[in-house]
Amino acid sequence: MEYLSLIIGAVLVNNVVLVQFLGICPFLGVSTKVQTAMGMAIAVVFVMALATTVTFLLHYNVLVPLKIEFLQTLLFILVIAALVQMVELILKKVSQPLYQALGVYLPLITTNCAILGIAVLVIRKNFTLLQSVAYAVGIAVGFGFALLLFAGIRERMELYDIPEAMKGAPIALVTAGLMSLAFMGFAGMIK
Repeated sequence: MEYLSLIIGAVLVNNVVLVQFLGICPFLGVSTKVQTAMGMAIAVVFVMALATTVTFLLHYNVLVPLKIEFLQTLLFILVIAALVQMVELILKKVSQPLYQALGVYLPLITTNCAILGIAVLVIRKNFTLLQSVAYAVGIAVGFGFALLLFAGIRERMELYDIPEAMKGAPIALVTAGLMSLAFMGFAGMIK
């Protein structure tokens, strides 16, 4: 029950994009079409779970014993970039269809601040390894959920006559703000 509560809380109450405001760039940039949003969502779930696991293990098995925790951010950035490259190479050799489906989204994840933010956050919250992975998966699913909702709304907005001054980024930001308010309605649902 603890892990289910952690995941639901990560998806709805502590949504990484709409409540914590991490990962805004890919959220706004990749959300014009549902198909591209789906590709990014799948890639984020995979990379966030993997990156959180590896960075957690490195933190507690390398940084803490050597008393060099101050190198955490630098090490985590390098690990995330290396993991993304490694996953891209492995997918290219093992599963060509999956590699083509994820396409450009894997390299884009390297610059997604939500990946680094969650890797640091699980350390600060003193989660266990299993809690960290559950939280990372929940956060990634929440990111994907928000991204798909936003992409669906943006696709529908193309069908409506929007005033010229509000087209593009302005209406996208207003919509994201309204979605954020809606997600904040889940606060208090889960601790």
